[in-house]
Amino acid sequence: MKYTIREIEPRDDKAVESLIRTTLIEFGANHEGTAWADPDLCRFSKIYNSEGNRYWVIEGEDKRILGGVGIGALSGTDTVCELQKMYCLPEIRGTGLANRLLEIALDYARKYYKRCYLETLENMTRAQKFYEKHGFVRTYDQITITEHFACDVRYIIDL
Repeated sequence: MKYTIREIEPRDDKAVESLIRTTLIEFGANHEGTAWADPDLCRFSKIYNSEGNRYWVIEGEDKRILGGVGIGALSGTDTVCELQKMYCLPEIRGTGLANRLLEIALDYARKYYKRCYLETLENMTRAQKFYEKHGFVRTYDQITITEHFACDVRYIIDL
C-alpha cells in the first residue's frame, strides 16, 4: 500500500480526532487528563496553522488517516517545543512510517526551537522505546504545566 505524509488540512480534522480517540481507547486513556479531553481535538488544521506549530498526517492510498504528529509551542518558553499527539493505528506500527513522521516533525522543530519535550503514559511502553531509540531522554522535570495531568512519563531531546 502507498502512503503519503503531508500537513493536515481542514478535511482531516474529524479523521485525526477519530485516530487519537481510537488509540487512547486502546491504551485505556479515554479520560480527563489526556488528549481525550482536549477541546481543540477536532480543529487541528486551525490550531497547528501558525509559525512554530504544525501537524502532519499519514494518509493511505484509500485516503484514510492512519497516523499523525504535531509540533507545538509551549507556554512559558520560547526555546522548547512539544511533540504533540503522535498516534499511529496498529496497521502501520512497525512499518517505519512513524520514524519518517518523527523525522519530519523534528526537522521542522529545529527551525524554531532548541529542545523538544513530550509527555506520554507509563503503559505506552512501545512508544517509550520508540522515543528513546530516536534520542529522547526520560526526564522527571515538567517543563510547563499542561492540561494532560494524567501523562506520567516525560521525555526531552536537544535539537
